[in-house]
This record gives sequence, C-alpha cells and structure tokens, in this order.
Amino acid sequence: MTACEAGMNYCLSRKTIRETALILQQKTSVLQHFIKKTPLFCYNECNMPDCQEREIMRIGVCDDEKEVREFIKEKVNRLLPKAEVILYESGQEVLCEKTLTDILFLDIQMPGTNGMETAKILRKTDKKTVIIFVTAIEEYVFQAFDVDAFHYLVKPFTNEKFYEVLQKAVKRCHENQEQSQMTDTKQSFMIISHGKHIVVYPDDIVYAEVFDRKVMLHTLCSDIEYYGKMKELEKKVGEDFFRPHRAYLINFRYVKKYDSTTIWLEKGQALMAKQNYQEFVKAYLRFNRRMGNLT
Repeated sequence: MTACEAGMNYCLSRKTIRETALILQQKTSVLQHFIKKTPLFCYNECNMPDCQEREIMRIGVCDDEKEVREFIKEKVNRLLPKAEVILYESGQEVLCEKTLTDILFLDIQMPGTNGMETAKILRKTDKKTVIIFVTAIEEYVFQAFDVDAFHYLVKPFTNEKFYEVLQKAVKRCHENQEQSQMTDTKQSFMIISHGKHIVVYPDDIVYAEVFDRKVMLHTLCSDIEYYGKMKELEKKVGEDFFRPHRAYLINFRYVKKYDSTTIWLEKGQALMAKQNYQEFVKAYLRFNRRMGNLT
C-alpha cells in the first residue's frame, strides 16, 4: 500500500464523524433543491465559441455527493462532448492524481481534506489548473482569492451561469496553454527505482532524505527510493530547495513551521543542523520574496 492509499483509508475520529454528519445534514437539503431547480442544459455544444477543443481537455469534478458529481459531469458533457471528465469523491483523491486536470470543479464542504485546504495544497505545485468552487456556502468567497480560484459558483445556479463560467474557463485554459508553450521551463529528471525509469518533477518533492547510499524522495502521495547521492540531487532541483542537515533536502514550498532543530513540512519533518539555521532563515526569506509572499 502506498502512502497515498494509506492516507485515504484513515479512520474517522468521533469529532470527525460529528463534523461529517453536520456537513451531510446541511448539504442534503441544498442538494435536493439544487437538482430539483436546475434542469439540464438545452444548449447545443456548437453554440460555444470555444467548443472545438484544441486538444482533449481533462475536467475534474470533486464533490463528496455522488448526485452532484454526476450532475455536473452531465452538464460538462453536453457542452464539451470531447472532454474527459474525471470524478473525485474527496480532496485527497485530487491531490493523489498523477495527471493534472485543466479545469477543476471543487466542492468546499467535504469530510477530511475540505475543498479550500485541497486548493491550497494543490497550488503549491500547480498554478495552472482553473479552479471553480461549487458550494452552497457563500462565506468562503474571500478565501477563494487566496488560492487564485477562477470562479465561485453558489448552489443552486442557473444553466446560463454555468454555461458562462465554463466558457470563460475553457478560454482561460487555452490562454494558459499558449503561454506554457512559449515560457515553459519546468525542469524534470529521470531516476531508476526498483528497475523502473521514473520522471521526477522537483516541484512535486516535499523533501528528500539519504541513508545507506539510498535517496528517498517524499511527495504528498508517494515515496520513491533510488540509489544516488544527495549532492547530485541538490544540483538538479534548484534554488527552491535547501539542505538543513547532511541527511535532508527540503522544498521551501512545503514548509509549515520551523525552529532551530526541526522543520515541519506538509508531509513529514526534517532535522535542522544548528550551524545551518541562520542560513536557512535567510534562504527562506529570499524564497518568500521571490514568490511574492512578502512585501
């Protein structure tokens, strides 16, 4: 079982069960109204200016309610019949997806990792997916700006509104694709793990550790082990990484908190050598300035 699968099979605590029950109670009444009041599209897909996709689009729908997932999927298929629609029932499934979607319809109120938390983690490695929140709660609308959400659809919504938002989202995807073709400089490198050749993108690495001549790469959803040297890996990943200890290499993007002995990350933690602490603080400050997190 992978780390991702283990995370998805977590046991709900009593508190989580109570929270889940409350969410389901709130959503049930909204769901009934949502489906009853929102008829299927009667538009012909050719009425959409951007309906002739330049390539097959991947559109994700993440909602813990099966009825809502299927409902939105049917709407998308009517407007974009060539699109590949992927359904997710939890935020964890989205984060463990190896192939990113072009557009993601994302519910906010979900058990476990909710939609807002999912978007925040996703944005650490993926800046291009067009996120459209679909929720019955308006109170999160301002938080949506923090994750660069494209739109915030409040249930129930009209056919016309859904059509308008999806049309603009498709246009944004095409613009992103054109920009990527001109400026895409994303690095990757190849490793051999247990006889398999694997392409690794530095942005996906939370941290790496070395032991017994082996390097272990930790991503949010998996751990990859291969024979290698930390010094060689350090040269490949670039300036967004720092080596706080001879046995660890961390990605600044995933740092949650730190002190003079330990760095806590989105997944796991790394040791901090005392002599490297001051340099770490300076490098982390430079990283945040590059990312625009500091003014």
